[in-house]
Amino acid sequence: MIKNKEDYRFFLCADLASLNKKKFERHHKYSHPILQFQRNLRRIEYYQNCRKDVTSQLYLKILKLRFIKESVHLGFTIPPNVFDAGLSIAHYGSIVVNGNAKVGKNCRIHSAVNIAGSARIGDNVYIGPGVKIFGDVIIGDNVTIGANSVVNKDVPDNVTVAGVPAKIIKDYPTVSIIDGYAVASRN
Repeated sequence: MIKNKEDYRFFLCADLASLNKKKFERHHKYSHPILQFQRNLRRIEYYQNCRKDVTSQLYLKILKLRFIKESVHLGFTIPPNVFDAGLSIAHYGSIVVNGNAKVGKNCRIHSAVNIAGSARIGDNVYIGPGVKIFGDVIIGDNVTIGANSVVNKDVPDNVTVAGVPAKIIKDYPTVSIIDGYAVASRN
């Protein structure tokens, strides 16, 4: 969550990096509407969380009206303060996210995704096209969720899941450094 101006700048930079951009340029407003959407999402988060003066609250109302228009145009229903830094929205299309969900850093999300309930999604998660996540599930870090999967149970770290309902189809070893030696273990 954005708590100050430095966080706001960090989130903007992380979102740009996730979309392979070095900086936001004027023409991106029209040539990359998803990037503009994410930029406005972060701006709303900043003004909502950090700025409480009357002028800022009025500006926040204007931002929210613009944001709703962009959301309808792109097909996104993404409320503020759900995604951490490094959000990467891959395509236009229907993305619906519940306001009670929390998603970690560096999430890549595709179209036709629905995240319902109070899902808790870790860092470095890839959410393929058509994925449905519902219930109060916890999805670990470094997880890949295959296209059209339905996730209704908790998912551990370092795995790939797919299917209806989603099942682990591949797990990756966790590497730890203990006394200077790399030690691999499975989940």
